[in-house]
Amino acid sequence: MDGSLTALEADLDLLIALTTDERQDLVKMGNKSRAFCASAFDIAQQHAGLMPRDFDIEAFRQDHLALDALRPRAARMAHLMQRMADTELALGSDIMAAALEVYAVLKVAGKDKGVDEARRELASRFSRRRAADETPPKV
Repeated sequence: MDGSLTALEADLDLLIALTTDERQDLVKMGNKSRAFCASAFDIAQQHAGLMPRDFDIEAFRQDHLALDALRPRAARMAHLMQRMADTELALGSDIMAAALEVYAVLKVAGKDKGVDEARRELASRFSRRRAADETPPKV
């Protein structure tokens, strides 16, 4: 999997990374805006003489083509990411269930078996902080 990810990262080296501020500053194109943008592109091509000289219709076209190529691949990646997240969740659940079973065994069968320190270590996971008790009451 790591080799595939490395190859994928190399293949996708043209993808950009934005800062939080850059993301916030960008004009967003949602699903409802797709038809508007496609129509605007068609109109810009049909009426190129009306467009300002510095308006780059070719860049507009290239961006459309790139987005059209990216979207289905992004959807596939999102599906893979969801499967990875689901697998991570399921593995974590299995591990947590096994750890809880270990703790339960130590609590019941571990008495007088020399595992008191291990049981206390695991019990610390469930200790509650008494921060609320230590905070002076509001008057």
